[in-house]
Amino acid sequence: MELTVTLERPELQPALFGPGDSHLKMIRDTFNVQMFARGGMVKITGEAGNVSRAAAVLSALQRRLRRNLPVTPEVITDAISEAAAGAASTDGADVIAVYGGRVVRPKSAGQRRYVEAIRKHDMVFCTGPAGTGKTYLAVAMAVHMLKTGKARRLVLARPAVEAGEKLGFLPGDMQAKVNPYLRPLFDALHDMMEFEQVRRFMSNDIIEVIPLAFMRGRTFNNSVVILDEAQNTTPMQMLMFLTRLGHGSKMVVTGDDSQVDLPSEVTSGLIDAQRRLKGIKGLMFVRLGGQDIVRHRLVQNVVEAYGEDRRAGGATARPGAD
Repeated sequence: MELTVTLERPELQPALFGPGDSHLKMIRDTFNVQMFARGGMVKITGEAGNVSRAAAVLSALQRRLRRNLPVTPEVITDAISEAAAGAASTDGADVIAVYGGRVVRPKSAGQRRYVEAIRKHDMVFCTGPAGTGKTYLAVAMAVHMLKTGKARRLVLARPAVEAGEKLGFLPGDMQAKVNPYLRPLFDALHDMMEFEQVRRFMSNDIIEVIPLAFMRGRTFNNSVVILDEAQNTTPMQMLMFLTRLGHGSKMVVTGDDSQVDLPSEVTSGLIDAQRRLKGIKGLMFVRLGGQDIVRHRLVQNVVEAYGEDRRAGGATARPGAD
């Protein structure tokens, strides 16, 4: 297994690594892994469980540095002991990324099925209610592939459809007008990468966050392409998006088919695609449910309450977007 840990504060690398990288050597020798530091990141390779534990030690040390606490050999030893003690409850094969002291991993059986589908298929559709991590896990997988050289570009797209409200005229240039629609994608990105790294990757066209309409006429090779809020596409927009897939690329389409914000007479492209594409070899449909919600516990209760209303034939509920 290979895992890349992003250094939260690269300027503190000497304190984290120790004199002559002595701290890294302690971690490496204890868990029998290889560790390579470069460009504000540490690449760890080895057996899955040991890689996960080594990453957990680095995360614990970064949390100390964040609080301006010293990192000594004794601290390293304690962190290694804690990681080893927690091994029984940690499945290293599930880890997608480690950043800023946070381990990003699927937290339910449905999420694990979703992550595995992205690993094995070039086109994946994931539907489910708010809070199930549809977009977050897709972005995490894409960033991991970008950092490990399995993809050259990351493209994030979203239809510019208002969620039940008319916002009226928005001031500014085109980028300023579309930014409110793309904000959730930026939020997910900044959970995985430093702000400056995101900015640098965007300026170098390695990461692109764009409205869906801007994708027409393009082909994406060696890329991970994610369409968020896909329930708000029309069938023709969905066809346009899916036909952008190039060689060596993956596409992930996410959405909640219970939160369609299109006019009632317009068919959702996501619902239409589920009907048309079912059974095609090489693509995968994953549905997440209330048991996969990982936000505040009340979110699951809210989703269930609105779901009961729909099942009883009440008005269609459209709670906040995922």
